[in-house]
Amino acid sequence: MNTLVKHTTPQAQKVWFTDAKMYVLLSDGRELGVPLEWFPVLRDSTEAQRMNWRLIGNGVGIHWEELDEDLSIAGLL
Repeated sequence: MNTLVKHTTPQAQKVWFTDAKMYVLLSDGRELGVPLEWFPVLRDSTEAQRMNWRLIGNGVGIHWEELDEDLSIAGLL
């Protein structure tokens, strides 16, 4: 018997920061933490600029308008 399994990338639900990391809450319940050093635009921005994000594509990515920065969840994983 064959079982069809749909593989999908989890979607972002929430984003937050510490001084050194960006965290993303995923739709499957995981919390992903990545160093800000990986993203110089975010690392060098102010806290207010970092917090001014929005989800794009129903959570497949994160966009910072003021910083002209986009990150995909698939890329982070």
